[in-house]
Amino acid sequence: MKDTIVLYPAFGSGHLMSMVELGKLILTHNPSFSIKILILTPPNKNNINDSTSQYISSISSKFPTINFHYIPSISFTFTLPPHLQTLELSPRSNHHVEHIIQSIAKTSNLKAIILDFLNYSATQVTYNLEIPTYFYYTSGASLLSLFLNFPTFHKNATIAVKDYSIHTPIELPGLPRLSKDDYPDEGKDPASPSYQVLLQSAKTLRESDGIIVNTFDAIERKAIKALRDGLCVPDGITPSIFCIGPVVSVSASSEKDENGCLSWLDSQPSQSVVFLSFGSMGRFSKAQLHEIAIGLEKSEQRFLWVVRGDLELDDVSLEELLPEGFLERTKEKGLVVRNWASQGAILRHDSVGGFVTHCGWNSVLEAVCEGVPMITWPLYAEQKLNRVILVQEKKIALELNESKNGFVSGIELGERVKELMEAEKGKEIRDTILKMKKSAKEARGGGGSSLVDLKMLGDSWQEHASWNSLSPNSPFLFA
Repeated sequence: MKDTIVLYPAFGSGHLMSMVELGKLILTHNPSFSIKILILTPPNKNNINDSTSQYISSISSKFPTINFHYIPSISFTFTLPPHLQTLELSPRSNHHVEHIIQSIAKTSNLKAIILDFLNYSATQVTYNLEIPTYFYYTSGASLLSLFLNFPTFHKNATIAVKDYSIHTPIELPGLPRLSKDDYPDEGKDPASPSYQVLLQSAKTLRESDGIIVNTFDAIERKAIKALRDGLCVPDGITPSIFCIGPVVSVSASSEKDENGCLSWLDSQPSQSVVFLSFGSMGRFSKAQLHEIAIGLEKSEQRFLWVVRGDLELDDVSLEELLPEGFLERTKEKGLVVRNWASQGAILRHDSVGGFVTHCGWNSVLEAVCEGVPMITWPLYAEQKLNRVILVQEKKIALELNESKNGFVSGIELGERVKELMEAEKGKEIRDTILKMKKSAKEARGGGGSSLVDLKMLGDSWQEHASWNSLSPNSPFLFA
């Protein structure tokens, strides 16, 4: 029987693709392993969307040692925002996960299970069965250092972060000095459900066999050192930390030029186009879309813009969403597409010279790997913390100034885009991120820090005895 690693991504195509890339990376350096991936099914549905199904079929055909196991759907209604919905879906699925693990263990040598940190409730199954349990942390080491320190921060807190003055500094191991605005919203109010969920998941991660982080030394050296020195868990033991990045997700859709973005870029000068894309949950009001359009026009730069309006605007045409005459006036310099574009392929294109991003970690790594300088527009979760790292610490991005409610004016956007593409400051950022691109490549190359960590990770699995559902200590025998 083959040695097997089970991967359990959070709900959503982005999490799935990230885990698949991790699985492919594991197989590259441990070809004797097989990979089993568990897939959460949306509530009240019997299947997942067509693009994800096609992606899974494509991976299955190209990588026969990667197999997918669908967790049966469960009927209930989400109450949390989209980026936290796994926290509701995962615990309700534990009984199904237990039976799937039992089935896998009957036909293979189960060495370990790797959970997305949002699936922390699955440890109720894995810890009980004494299966070696690792977490894959798809955000960076900077957020992980904050996250592992969260129980300590909570224990020592005299007031909640929500009650801090904007001038009150937040000093945490491995991080630059933060303000209240930089701190993730979900961790500000101890009375909120999201705070308590994050606190419990942080405690759970502390108890794991190891944490795999999608990062590399050059981009987060200070945070990685703090983690490995145990500074983030001063009142406990830090799990083993394996930094194996950059691991960049490949799109769920094939990179065919379905909406003409790549052919349009082919006709543009080298490094002349600003790309604007804000992730699958980066939606804007009609008023904000108007300001973005005004800013792009004022910048006088070439642009490629992926537009996602608020959900109630899905049926509204681009002509109605954007200022009157905008598409006609900018047709020689700009391209606007709805909802989706192949981000990785676009960032790889020679014509792209700048990236306005929501600072999601996967998007950040894609830009770094291609040496594309950024303008930061964080929207939710840890993205404001990522902005601090990109702008203040690594100096590979410009910061957008926004109002208290997160609104960005067209004038501000236009000035920052022009600064990135034409000013000396933009040139300095470009030079810095090109050096970071080289460091990212070296990390994954022969003898690089990420390759060394990946080998250590594989060695740790080989040390584990295979877990088998039919072993004498198996709880299944008493079910």
